[in-house]
Amino acid sequence: MYGLMGSFKAVEGRRAELVRLLLAEVDALPGCLSYVVAEDPADEVTIWVTEVWTDAAAHKASLQLPAVKAVIARAMPLIAAFGEHRETRPAGGHGLVH
Repeated sequence: MYGLMGSFKAVEGRRAELVRLLLAEVDALPGCLSYVVAEDPADEVTIWVTEVWTDAAAHKASLQLPAVKAVIARAMPLIAAFGEHRETRPAGGHGLVH
């Protein structure tokens, strides 16, 4: 499995809109085993995204899907800054086959 964890800072007052966009195409991600978007309770503009994919190739392929490209284009103006970004190697967890 291949994992990603990262954070974004939304434009002030636009976090809820950015969250909605990031969740828009969740069901259309082949190879995606888990995709969680979370609001940071300690910072009103920060969003954390945690992803688990069958492999890195599935994640890379998802970025070429027209629907995903459209969501990224709509989301970019709502992102004030990119925060932390980490690749991970998921070992398992609730709902994941390991």
